Amino acid sequence: MSSQIIFATGNAGKMKEIRMILEDLGMEILSMKEAGIEADILEDGTTFEENAIIKAKAIAKLCSAIVLADDSGLEIDYLNKEPGIYSARYMGEDTSYHIKNTNLIERLDGVPMEKRTARFVCSIAAVLPDGKVLTSRGTIEGYIGYEEKGENGFGYDPIFYVPEFDCTTAQLSPEQKNQVSHRGKALKEMKTLLKEAL
Repeated sequence: MSSQIIFATGNAGKMKEIRMILEDLGMEILSMKEAGIEADILEDGTTFEENAIIKAKAIAKLCSAIVLADDSGLEIDYLNKEPGIYSARYMGEDTSYHIKNTNLIERLDGVPMEKRTARFVCSIAAVLPDGKVLTSRGTIEGYIGYEEKGENGFGYDPIFYVPEFDCTTAQLSPEQKNQVSHRGKALKEMKTLLKEAL
């Protein structure tokens, strides 16, 4: 069995979280870049799960390691669950998250807190060397704040307010965030599935 896990991402912030949570698997965890894999994958699924599986299967064809891929995003109920599966590509792939976050706050102008409900969703797919596919999903519920707050985290973290901590996910410590985040929950579930499968 492969002692390597390749995670289909180039996002350094994401890799840091992934390594923290999966370190006790005792396996080498590499990003696509670290593994020397380049692939332009068309994510044309209609759900987070479908996109994660598309990514994991595409990379699995290029190596013999265990491949993990995630698809995650922000769903804002008032905006019909936008940006959803288009979270990374919302307003264009190269648009800064500060601009995206500002746009979402402006679109919620005048909307009271109780109607600003939102969640982060993360689906993770694993493709094992024998072709078996495992999937896990995690969510964290919260609200969209009125301004960006916090220096930790990345992406939409500065506008995602978590009532139980009375702050945004960008104000949580990495340890706190991994305990409660959508990715943290999905990774922990995946870790259990991998331990059972291996």
